[in-house]
Amino acid sequence: MAQPRICDELVALEKSDDSEELGHVHSSNSSPLCSEYDPPDGGFRAWGTAFGGFLMQFCGFGYISSFGVYQYYYTRIYLANYPPSTISWIGAIASFLAVNVTLISGPLYDRGWFYRLMIVGSLLQSISLFALSFAKPGQFYLAFIVQGVLAGFGIGLTYAPSIVVVSQHFSTRRTMVMSLVTSGTPLGSMIHPIMLNHLLNGTVGFARGVRASAGFVSVLLLIACLSMRTRGLVAPAVSYTTVVRKCSRDVLFILMTVGSTLFQIGFYYPLFYLQLDSVKHGININFSFYSLVILNAAWFIGRCTAGIAATYMGVLNLAIASTVACSAVIIPIIARNDVASVVVLGLAYGYLSCVYIALVVPLMTVSTPDMSELGARMGISFAFIGGPISGALLGSQYRWWIPSLFNGIISLVGSSMFVAMRLIIYRRRINGVSPRQISGART
Repeated sequence: MAQPRICDELVALEKSDDSEELGHVHSSNSSPLCSEYDPPDGGFRAWGTAFGGFLMQFCGFGYISSFGVYQYYYTRIYLANYPPSTISWIGAIASFLAVNVTLISGPLYDRGWFYRLMIVGSLLQSISLFALSFAKPGQFYLAFIVQGVLAGFGIGLTYAPSIVVVSQHFSTRRTMVMSLVTSGTPLGSMIHPIMLNHLLNGTVGFARGVRASAGFVSVLLLIACLSMRTRGLVAPAVSYTTVVRKCSRDVLFILMTVGSTLFQIGFYYPLFYLQLDSVKHGININFSFYSLVILNAAWFIGRCTAGIAATYMGVLNLAIASTVACSAVIIPIIARNDVASVVVLGLAYGYLSCVYIALVVPLMTVSTPDMSELGARMGISFAFIGGPISGALLGSQYRWWIPSLFNGIISLVGSSMFVAMRLIIYRRRINGVSPRQISGART
């Protein structure tokens, strides 16, 4: 990712207990950037860029997070001849591409392609939604291509650059502004499901409902593109071969990657199936439409409070607590049979899961020896697909206890990898191992 982020990280992370314990080491080429990079820390262009980034997150992952509405509609009406596991591939591939395309968008951003990434990514998102509105019942492959592949690739082009560009404009306010920008995702996760449920399941219908949603998203993306500006700072390119070689020898990185992958297999289960699960358990259909909104409202609160909690508990400690708690909440989902259980479990899982999601980048940051490798490490660590597994376990008979139990256990196994990280760090500190050796950095 972009090198200008290093300046404030040098100040904040060097004082962090997690930074010390995970062995955060900066490369020698980091310090000159602090003297060359002088962000204005405010102003019309700066706040306009932050607002544009917020809208990008609102329309990007905020829209992907509403796929549970589509999963419900497709399973019951539009793609009723296909099993839930097949339908869930649409949302899963969109989520996968939105994250892993950062392997492309990161280096292109570093080379000064920010505006082109925003324009092309926004066009792909807009075109994908308008194309989806022309899909007919039973046309799974058209929905898969436009809503899964095309939209996922477009969101992937805009996701990371729209966050990183904010660091060019803010220094002392950077943490606060970055939090505001990323809060666009949970806010979008609340607004889009409400709108889509009323459009798709009301009198408007699928075709006109999706077009209305596409028009709404397209206008916001246009405003975002017109609002964001760069300051012309370009960082050197990252050699992924070198980063992969380093990561293969970094025990803590391997544990973190395995833990994140396993946990996030279970992470998408409530997100994709919460609404369908509520309806199938006999809960009022009108209330079930708002089940995702309840989850995402708690998600928004979790995103805003995770940074404060991490300052007292530490990033890794809070990640362990949140993932273990999430695993404990996923399994009782099978017992939901009334409105109160939906509200309680939705709020609990929404808050706890978003605390972990808010900690993913900080956890990766404090464990990265060279900040110029951060983008590559994020791309390597985030390579996962979770949705289809839950759908396959659910089956056409809707045996809810099987995916609930599986996702709860696999999430718990993932959280155990973070516990292993903590134990290794503690053992190495007891044995007097230096921070550079803890991080797996090579001289």
